[in-house]
Amino acid sequence: MQYIKAVYISKGGYVKVIFVTLGSQKFQFNRMLKVIDELIEKGVIKEEVFAQTGASDYEPKNYKYKAFLDRNQFADIMEKSHMVITHGGTGAIIGAVKKGKKVIAVPRLAKYGEHVDDHQLQLLKQFDELGIICPCYDLKKLGKCYEEIGNMTFNKYESNTQTIISSIEEFIESI
Repeated sequence: MQYIKAVYISKGGYVKVIFVTLGSQKFQFNRMLKVIDELIEKGVIKEEVFAQTGASDYEPKNYKYKAFLDRNQFADIMEKSHMVITHGGTGAIIGAVKKGKKVIAVPRLAKYGEHVDDHQLQLLKQFDELGIICPCYDLKKLGKCYEEIGNMTFNKYESNTQTIISSIEEFIESI
């Protein structure tokens, strides 16, 4: 089943799609889904939006959604998107920036029952310092982030996995 209507434009590409992904943990993020609905209603967001809503129970009125996607569905929608709006989870952010997507990341907050603590605030700060995302610390400013991200340029994500592997290999060889 295809969740995003594949509409081709003149050069054979897809229309612009915004992929909203909230992860697969047990925590809801209804606040963000509602704000995105409001931004579409107000005409701020005009592109097609698809959301992977996770454990949230809010049902979007102005965009398509599914609670959980399998790996292939997730990859397909990520590929078709030009922008990702996501929670402040490391995996979601890194997965999107590795694919060259512009990312707006919003932290889940404990006071709203969205997580057990506010560690996503620190994660967003670190990703912001790397210059790879547009952080949105306040959902009231999501529309502004959305309007500004098109003109923003971001640093390319550089994985340090090989550095870590080399350090481990050097350590093992020195034993």
